[in-house]
Amino acid sequence: MPLKLGVNLDHVATLRQVRGTSYPDPVEAAHLAAAGGASGITAHLREDRRHMLDDDIRRLRTEQILPLNLEMAIHPDVVALALEVGPPEVCLVPERREELTTEGGLDARGQFRALAPVVRSLRENGAEVSLFIEPDEGQVRAAVDLGAPAVELHTGRYCDRTAAAAEAELVRLRRAAQFAYEQGLKVNAGHGIHLGNVEGILTIPRLHALNIGHSIVARAVFVGLTEAVREMAHAMYRYPLPAPPP
Repeated sequence: MPLKLGVNLDHVATLRQVRGTSYPDPVEAAHLAAAGGASGITAHLREDRRHMLDDDIRRLRTEQILPLNLEMAIHPDVVALALEVGPPEVCLVPERREELTTEGGLDARGQFRALAPVVRSLRENGAEVSLFIEPDEGQVRAAVDLGAPAVELHTGRYCDRTAAAAEAELVRLRRAAQFAYEQGLKVNAGHGIHLGNVEGILTIPRLHALNIGHSIVARAVFVGLTEAVREMAHAMYRYPLPAPPP
């Protein structure tokens, strides 16, 4: 099965919110992403609503342009909206108001008691629940124990590091992906991926989808969103690439 591309449209909404206009519209962006070959749309509804708004999520779900993956922390009002809207996929992420973007994986083991009822209610509502975690065996085991059917491995530490450190992180990602697959989990990955580093990501085994946002929206400034999505989808076409020997 080809590696799927989920396009995160948060920063389309960021452009709108920075000026308080009605444009650019994330729903229009979803149509353009679909034309470029996206398999799904990802949107992060933050507690402070700094980019995506409740109405964006409702419209993305109602219009069903592509399957919606709702990224969210376990804030009660966001959980309530997720249960109302019923996205087919939900990815639970950590969140701090002062961060620019999500800075690391969810501590699924440390937050087990808080996460368990949220995972259960979302799954009972029909969502495939994923946990955004570090490539760590303990976090994978926690996801299994919580009953989450999927994980999204945090690739930011690989994407942000220089060659030697990046390779060591890539080894962690490969091992975690294989381990998660062996536990029966669907394995996605995302954060910090762009055309310059995606080749390394393509050596991670057992991946179902990559969720990519900022680099695609940034590239769209120069080539348009449909072409930016098409470029990334083309770069992912060769998956999987063989990993070098350890």
